[in-house]
Amino acid sequence: MYSFFAWYLLITALGWLTFPLAFRLFPALADRGFSLVRALGMLVWGYLFWMMASLGIIQNDGAGLLLAMLVLATISGLGLFNKNNRSMLGEWIKTHVRMIVCMEVLFFLAFAFLAFVRAGNPEIVGTEKPMELAFINAILRSPTFPPHDPWLSGYAISYYYFGYVMTAMLAKATSVLGSVAFNLMLALIFALSALGAYGLLFNLLSAWRKKHPAPAGQRGLAGLPLLGPFFLLIVSNFEGFLELLHNRGLFWTYTPIGTATSKFWSWLGILDLDQVPAKPFIWAPQRYYWWWRASRVIQDLDLAGKSTGRSEIIDEFPFFSYLLGDLHPHVLAMPFGLLALAVAFNLFAGGWKGETDLGFVRIPVKPLGLFFGAVILGGLAFLNIWDILIGFALILGAFVLARALESGWSWKRLEDALTLGIPLGLLAIVLYIPFYIGFSSQAGGLLPNLDDPTRGVQLWVMFGPLFLPVIAYLVYLWRGEKHPFNWKLGFGLAGAAALLLWGCSWAIGLLVNLKLPDTAASYLASQGFVSLALYFGATLLRRLSYIGSLLTLVGLLGAALAFLLKRREREQPAQEFEALGEATADPTPFIILLVFLASLLILGPEFLYLRDQFGWRLNTIFKFYYQAWLLLSVAAAFGTAVMLEKLRGAWSWIHRAGLAVVLLMALVYPYFGLLTKTEGFQFGAFQRALSAVRAAGEPSPWLTAMKVWTLDGGAYFTNVFPDDMAAAVWLRSAPDGNMVEATRQDASYHGEIALVSTYSGLPTILGWPGHESQWRGTYDGLPERMTDIQRLYETSNWDEAQAILIKYSIRYVYVGTQERLNYHVNDDKFKTHLEAVFSQGQVVIYEVPAVP
Repeated sequence: MYSFFAWYLLITALGWLTFPLAFRLFPALADRGFSLVRALGMLVWGYLFWMMASLGIIQNDGAGLLLAMLVLATISGLGLFNKNNRSMLGEWIKTHVRMIVCMEVLFFLAFAFLAFVRAGNPEIVGTEKPMELAFINAILRSPTFPPHDPWLSGYAISYYYFGYVMTAMLAKATSVLGSVAFNLMLALIFALSALGAYGLLFNLLSAWRKKHPAPAGQRGLAGLPLLGPFFLLIVSNFEGFLELLHNRGLFWTYTPIGTATSKFWSWLGILDLDQVPAKPFIWAPQRYYWWWRASRVIQDLDLAGKSTGRSEIIDEFPFFSYLLGDLHPHVLAMPFGLLALAVAFNLFAGGWKGETDLGFVRIPVKPLGLFFGAVILGGLAFLNIWDILIGFALILGAFVLARALESGWSWKRLEDALTLGIPLGLLAIVLYIPFYIGFSSQAGGLLPNLDDPTRGVQLWVMFGPLFLPVIAYLVYLWRGEKHPFNWKLGFGLAGAAALLLWGCSWAIGLLVNLKLPDTAASYLASQGFVSLALYFGATLLRRLSYIGSLLTLVGLLGAALAFLLKRREREQPAQEFEALGEATADPTPFIILLVFLASLLILGPEFLYLRDQFGWRLNTIFKFYYQAWLLLSVAAAFGTAVMLEKLRGAWSWIHRAGLAVVLLMALVYPYFGLLTKTEGFQFGAFQRALSAVRAAGEPSPWLTAMKVWTLDGGAYFTNVFPDDMAAAVWLRSAPDGNMVEATRQDASYHGEIALVSTYSGLPTILGWPGHESQWRGTYDGLPERMTDIQRLYETSNWDEAQAILIKYSIRYVYVGTQERLNYHVNDDKFKTHLEAVFSQGQVVIYEVPAVP
């Protein structure tokens, strides 16, 4: 309870501290950036702390945190030295009390909701969770930056780790364990995203209502901004609804002998759903880990229609991420992606109008906007390297679109893009140079996707809940508001873009065939072809048979371009803002820009993907689809809000009925997913403890039962491996030094391998080899470390063991549960030559004396 309120109060105070800065940064927004102040404050505070620690100005400690916050307070408060600015800020607060209260309540409820959910299943077990906790604890333990890699001693973290720096900062400032901070940060990111999406839609609708005022006597729907967080965080894909149909045994034909077949489920082609459902049929999904399937609805099959080792594609969406509970970079970046969206809209609506004159070049935005735009854009890359591309495209696209609406489309727009894009991009990189210096990646260029187009039905299962509201809005703009659309040009360019991508994919494929003929021949043989011509024909037929996805994406892309490139009279330039001014530009083109960019993100992996260690488009789709969901959710929420407010009569009822059906289908997953993941919201251990204390006649059963209700993600391992976790606690306060513990190639799913380094924050010789190779793009040196670790534990020769200890500068030799399970431990040499500094049960920690 303390940790929750400590975080809430700290992040709220940070937000109010940052508000004067946001007030100056976002003059075009109706809320003046109030919904973004917590995210902005975290980003700027985190940047200042990380940069000063990286430059050696401060240490990674409480004093360093305080100094960084004081610098933030100084920057934020600079404008308040001006009496007029203080008066404007005070007047704005007085006139927006109701809005402020609504946003504060929303943030608290969202933070409390996900903290409540995480308290019911807080285990940091499985998937990427151990890695994420290892980073947090390593950052907490590192005296300076860059932080040491907890799973590869002697190296710094080679990953986009900014989100874990922020987590560790909040943990250190509130004296909270890393394993508690893990769950609190997940809840905080959820709350920041909810508030950011609410504020973004609030600002968009406020601008829209200035251009489309309600008739006299008619008030707008006050709760419409809630559609922002609803579409982003709660609405899910249609897989949950399909689970419900499948579990009821629908669309199956049973024979007298009990076998069953289904053309529908076979045609759908989603794994697990093509299996005969278990009887008796009930509504609630009951298959083990059924909720996991919603993040794997896209299936890539070979040209013979068979599943292969590269068939399963990751297609996460936000609610799945929070249900799963991974604190991964794509989740950590979400509120800051919304911050970049707000920057883009502020720029589109006329904010930052002016110039930055560098003498040799004039940049078409004010200096304050240029600098903090670069801080936010560069921060996105440090949070999740993939996000810098869409963040950059958003900001640049919004600026160019605003110029086009003022002056029309011409080659001048290319000049606009270059004069802003080049300095903004360079500054975003320069401001984060310490990160790039130590960063290596597994990415290695582009590869062609020649034979794995996405099936239309599976794409609609994934994005249908967002596609349908967006398409309805586009139709409304065309037929309802009679906006002009240049259909010929729009669909011509969309079709040309698809053909260009297809041509590029084959050009790269032919280049690979010329440079690596043996590799190309081997791949063709694996697909059952002896010639490139036959393979080309088969892939063309595959694309034609899967044409639904291409038609959908070209349709969305074409409609967006048809709107953005319509022939029309030029609009008047945006006017300068008054003292309490806000956006006066119609946000509709900005929303269509989001649809355009989202369509490109989904269309791209149909033809190309980034080369990495996975070897196919799994990771590209994962990252691009996630970004597309964010953009489409904003467009869907805005379009839905506009239509709810504007449609009247029969069309209103038709729209609301259709919307209700779509949303009910999309809410099946979050409803049953929460029930499954939290054991029916009974919170398993909590309910069992409550029953036990009641049966025992305890005087305060609720208080006693609450002892098992925790946000500590390490409680699971404390129960499973109590001795090992006690050792990790001891090491947490022990002097710094490298340690050695068990590792293996197939590191455990649950996280018991590298358990002690993960929870202590000390660097081990080698943790999870697979993760290290992904972070660094190579396996070089890892097999040698694995061999040396095994030799160290198993050899009876002290000289051989000592050589390994010296080679890796090992201070602590850990002998515990996993070491005894994975190796034939010969610990006589340790007992003879080293001092046992910790012992409990089967766990012993030996300390290597320092070399004189």
